Formats: sequence, structure tokens, C-alpha cells
Amino acid sequence: MDRDALCCQLGHVFSQPQLLQRALTHRSLNQAHNERLEFLGDSVLNCVIAKHLYEAYPTLPEGDLSRLRSNLVNQQSLSLLAQQLRLGELLLLGEGERKSAGFRRPSILADALEAVFGAVFLDGGFAAAERVVLGLYVPFIARTDVQTLGKDHKTLLQEYLQGRKLALPKYTVTAVQGEAHAQVFRVECGIELLHLATCGEGASRRAAEQAAAEAAYSQLTAL
Repeated sequence: MDRDALCCQLGHVFSQPQLLQRALTHRSLNQAHNERLEFLGDSVLNCVIAKHLYEAYPTLPEGDLSRLRSNLVNQQSLSLLAQQLRLGELLLLGEGERKSAGFRRPSILADALEAVFGAVFLDGGFAAAERVVLGLYVPFIARTDVQTLGKDHKTLLQEYLQGRKLALPKYTVTAVQGEAHAQVFRVECGIELLHLATCGEGASRRAAEQAAAEAAYSQLTAL
């Protein structure tokens, strides 16, 4: 993997290759690192994704658009995309980070990809950065259920039932086991009209409710 191959994947050839050099340089190596480019790239990325979601989902309210953006523009998504680009192979790291496999660390990969977006913006302007971002994100979004992205299972179950004009589920604690500092809660999620009852366990009542709701939602959507 070399920088030319990266540029081919990005669909952008740098007229100022020193920008890409800086984007790939971690602060553990020297003072000419990528943190300022990361700051810039984060803003560019948020703007591009916000614009894309606004245009692609014209009926979604502001709250849902914000939820989608926050669940697309985060360390998990960025590091996954960076791995697909094999960006870690090109990172310039200090000795300590190299020895500790920093090229695999999600935070370093995510930051570096944002820095690359910032470098593309400075090199080619907003239109070039938009093409690069969407070239990576549109296939990613296509593989994602945007209607459920970022929602917890209690919310998903509630929306499923409300959409069918059914009563909301009832959550009942059926058991609490263990010492006070290490309790395990068992909760039942009951949907009377559907004759459905599922159970979930967790270290808190809330976690157990989520587990029970997940089981119920999985059963209902599998039907």
C-alpha cells in the first residue's frame, strides 16, 4: 500500500502532497503533525454529511437528521472506513506508537481520516472534499438501516408498536440476584395483545429492560 494507491481510492490526486504527508503524521512523531488538519476535516465532514442527509431524506425532521449524523460521524464509523482504506499502513508514528501498534488504534485511525479530509479540502476546495467524503460514506450509508441507526431497543420496540397502533410494552422486574455491589436484574417485557413476553438480564434495571426489549423487537421483526 502506498500513497498513490490511497489517492486512487480517494479519487483525489494532491497538487500539494505535503498536505497528505502532514495528514498522515501522528503527533508522536514530530511537531508537524495532523491535529490541525483533523480539526478542519471534522468540520468539513460534518457539513458534507449534514448536506447529504438533508438532500437524501427530505421528510426527516431535524432531530432524526441530527441522530443520523452523530451516528455516522463518529470514531467507530471513521475507523472502519480508515481500515477499509488500509490507512494504518501509511501512518507516520513515533517509536512508542509503532511498538504499541498505534496504526491499529481506532482513535488514531479516525483522527487520521478526518485529517485527510481536511487536507483534501485545503488542496482542492469543498467540492473535492465532498466528492471524497461521499465516495466513502454513500456505500457505507447504503449498507446501514438509517431508520434504526443510533436508536436503543426500547425506542425501536415502542416505534414498532405505535406504528401498528398497539399498546406499549410493560416492563416488570421478575428477579434481582447477587450482592448489592454486583446485582443482576431480570426483567420481563410483556406485550399483552400479541401474547408475547420476553426476558432480559443486566447489571441494572435499565440494561435488563433494553435486553428484554431487544428480544421482543427481534421476534416481532423476524415474523
